[in-house]
Amino acid sequence: MNRLVMAFVATALAATTVACDRAGKEAVSFRNDVMPILRENCLDCHDAVGQGTAASGFSVVSYNGLMQGTQYGPVVVPGDPDASVLMQLVEGRADPSIAMPHGDSRKLYAAEKDVLRAWIAQGAPDN
Repeated sequence: MNRLVMAFVATALAATTVACDRAGKEAVSFRNDVMPILRENCLDCHDAVGQGTAASGFSVVSYNGLMQGTQYGPVVVPGDPDASVLMQLVEGRADPSIAMPHGDSRKLYAAEKDVLRAWIAQGAPDN
């Protein structure tokens, strides 16, 4: 009987370890992780009345604004960071004339890009 219980426990622990490995890192929080990056790097131009918002219709003032995207379409594709225009712009995969942040503004650090990428990969939740 003890062998059966031990086998069950070992199987359960192995399954849990595999599930944790598949789940990856801890969930990224929009409010605690993503919004501070947007606030520091994007809000100057993409607030309610900024020149970026005027040019594209894209505002990062709120989760809803971010997810609404631009007048040209969505910026975030939940679950697909590679297809998300946001990542294309901040990673420099778009035309340099529209790379974000613009001009002399500091480009995002690799760690900031990683946070955005992970959040989008996790489905871009409003958490």
